[in-house]
Amino acid sequence: MAHISAYFSLENANEKHDAKRLKQGLDALPGVTSVTLSDRGCLAVDYDSTGIRQEDIRQKVQELGFQLRSDL
Repeated sequence: MAHISAYFSLENANEKHDAKRLKQGLDALPGVTSVTLSDRGCLAVDYDSTGIRQEDIRQKVQELGFQLRSDL
């Protein structure tokens, strides 16, 4: 297993309910092991790269209604 961390900067996420929604949505993806959202909209996702790709995570974040600024 290859454990990797991906970091994203979100335009429209900084509230507690945003963190909960992101965590629930991303935890449902196979291979995601940890999801953290900072007060400033920085999203950190730890995952097993044998189960999922960073692009899959990026797509799920957008499906959940969040806009990505760019990777950190």
